[in-house]
Amino acid sequence: MGSRVDPAALRAAREDAGLTQHQLARLIGVAGGERVSRWELGLSEPRPDALVRLARVLHIRPLDLLDVEAGADLRALRFAAGFSADEAAVAAHVSKRTYVRWETGQWKHQPSPAQLKALATALRVRQGVALLALDRSRPDYSPDA
Repeated sequence: MGSRVDPAALRAAREDAGLTQHQLARLIGVAGGERVSRWELGLSEPRPDALVRLARVLHIRPLDLLDVEAGADLRALRFAAGFSADEAAVAAHVSKRTYVRWETGQWKHQPSPAQLKALATALRVRQGVALLALDRSRPDYSPDA
C-alpha cells in the first residue's frame, strides 16, 4: 500500500491544537491516551472512522494525516472518506472482493464508466482522481509511465 497514517503528522497536528493525547482521545471518543500514543508511535493505526474524527477535531483534512507516497492511492481516498473496505464497496455498489482487488491493484480491467462514477461519488472525489488513485494502487505503478 502506498498510504499509511503518518505518526509525525498526527503528533504535530495534536500539538498544534494544544491537546494532550488523553484530551484528543476523549474528544474523538476512544479509550485513553494510550491509543493515541500507539498511533503517534506508529505501532497501530486509527480505523478510517476514527481518522475522520481526528481530522475534524484537529481542523485538518484526513489526507493531511496520511503519509501518501506520490499522491493518493485508493486506500488513502477510502480512509479520507472514513470508510472501511466493506463500507466503500457498499457505497460504490460493488462486491467487497471487487473493491479489495481495486485497492490492492489486482484488477485486470479498469472499472466500467458506471463503476468509476459510483466509486468517485462514494469517495467524494472527481472521476479522474479516482482513476489515478486506482492506478497508484497497482504494485507496479510508476508516475513516469
